[in-house]
Amino acid sequence: MKDYNLYWMNYSISIANDVDGSHLRVGAILISNKNELIFATSGSSKLSWCQELLTKVQEYNINEAQSLYLTINTMNTNREFELNMLLRKINIHKIYLGVPDPNLDCYLDNDPFLVFECIYRYPENLQKEILNQNSQYYKNSRQSIKLNSYYSVKRISTLVVELLKSRGYVVTKNELENNKTVNDFIKFIIKKYNLEPMMAEHLINNILSEAFDEKYASYNYTNDARSLDLNWKDNFFFVYNKLFDSPLNDKVIVDVGVGSGNEAKILFSNCQKITFVDIAPNGLKKIKREFPNSHCVLSRAEKLTLLSDDSYDLYVSLRTYNSSFFDIKKAISEANRVLKSNAGIIISIANGFLDSTRNCIIPGLLIPGTNFVDVYRGIDMAKKLSTYFVTMGFKEIQILPTNIEIYLSAISM
Repeated sequence: MKDYNLYWMNYSISIANDVDGSHLRVGAILISNKNELIFATSGSSKLSWCQELLTKVQEYNINEAQSLYLTINTMNTNREFELNMLLRKINIHKIYLGVPDPNLDCYLDNDPFLVFECIYRYPENLQKEILNQNSQYYKNSRQSIKLNSYYSVKRISTLVVELLKSRGYVVTKNELENNKTVNDFIKFIIKKYNLEPMMAEHLINNILSEAFDEKYASYNYTNDARSLDLNWKDNFFFVYNKLFDSPLNDKVIVDVGVGSGNEAKILFSNCQKITFVDIAPNGLKKIKREFPNSHCVLSRAEKLTLLSDDSYDLYVSLRTYNSSFFDIKKAISEANRVLKSNAGIIISIANGFLDSTRNCIIPGLLIPGTNFVDVYRGIDMAKKLSTYFVTMGFKEIQILPTNIEIYLSAISM
């Protein structure tokens, strides 16, 4: 991200501090095509940020701007997005957005974040500043949850730190955070402990297998949003039927990140030509018992070396691509390699939490280090995935958000 973008983002947050706590602290900055400030506002006691900007736009007859920096995508009392009101009056090439309105708890068709292509997000550290700036509103939001104890205790990062320590390798949470993909983490371990590359790769692969086994090999829907979403199977087949006219059981399928097989048992019970891939060996043993004729492969999604080129009609990976230490670009590249021409790919991104205290699903993903579930965060990732699809030549790319996951589908070249 360019320095001037960060400058305007920080400036928008700073002007929002001028607002008293009786309503949301929002900062908005409009920038010209020459990257010069047109107007900055945090609203007033009588006018919202949008109303003030509209007044200035009309007063100075401005019909175009390079960018808008907006800390919160606010809604009015009628659940209309104020940003839409501004966009009806002025053409803005790029919009940089901090966080959703604290009252946004679902996906709305009129949300500019879903409609407008050139919307980008503030980085995580600035998102957290905005949440803190408006803590009383976000703390009481329906999107604020207490972490399910299953996830807070069995975090992959925590398990990895503990497993490495048991082998004599001390790694901090910050060091994990700074080395988010497997390859980066292997390089870090090589440098920190002066290990041979093959030894380091073997160590990290084993550690990750054990960690994912501990968390997911015996996983069921007790702690999962799927327990309350009875439509998830229908959503999958809705996406599949947009790709193909022929039945699923006619296809040669690879399911990457199968875990304990809860979804596979429901979706693929009649499929005879199927390969299951996972990093957790005990999970694969379990799925092999359920599908004795299947081909099971212990492997990471980013390194499907045991699978041949141009072999599959359908690649499926459900709620795996936002796993810890996952390299999205490499995984999609491998998916592209193993798929036949005009084959299908269906990926879903985990995008919902089970709030056990209220017995409901909270759509979105947690902003790390907070209890706020951001409904836009999964969409951010879906947009990133779709750009990789385009780069690698996939066509007919579609995105379908649901309350527990966001589906991406496409056809290979």
